[in-house]
This record gives sequence, C-alpha cells and structure tokens, in this order.
Amino acid sequence: MKRFHIALAVADLQASIVDYSERLGQPPTAVVPGKYAMWRTDLLNFSINEMPSRAGELRHVGFEDDSVTGYSSTRDVNGIEWERFSTREQDERIVEAYGVAVYADAQVRR
Repeated sequence: MKRFHIALAVADLQASIVDYSERLGQPPTAVVPGKYAMWRTDLLNFSINEMPSRAGELRHVGFEDDSVTGYSSTRDVNGIEWERFSTREQDERIVEAYGVAVYADAQVRR
C-alpha cells in the first residue's frame, strides 16, 4: 500500500488528537502520550508531534510505501523535506524517536 504522509507540529497533543480524530473520522493508529500521534487511513499517513513553539508548522511530507525497504529523506526545490518509508520502518522509528507507542489495533509492532 502507498499512502501520502504529512507531519505537523501542534501546541497541545491531546486537543489535537480530539480534533484530528473527528476530522479524519477515526482515532489515531498509534499514540505516544505527550509526544506523538499518527493516523493511517486508506490514503493518508498523518502524524503530529507536540512542539508548542512550532505549532501549526509543516514538519515534512512524503510517502509510506510498503514496496520500499528502509528509509530515505530528500529536500525538494522549496526546501521541504520528503520522506519515504515502509509501514514497518515507520513503526520502528516511532519507538526509536519517542518510545513505545500505544496502537489502536492492540498489535505489538516489531
């Protein structure tokens, strides 16, 4: 599966989870309390990080693409970071960066 990825900085993680869950019509797929949340829909991989000093800023965009292995990051002509990664790679990076996430589907991801 291939999903467009967008990552935003938010002022308040919990308030943002409530807002974006309503907008996306589903709860987050993964949450690291006080730090991070991510939704996987059929077309979108949307993540937020609690970063009050950068609230509302685009952090990066890219693609979650299960046909790729590993992780890559480049910048486009406008300086925007574009990432490309598999579902598994992102799940591993969540743990590395933020700690163990609570997954909505209650599956242990490794």
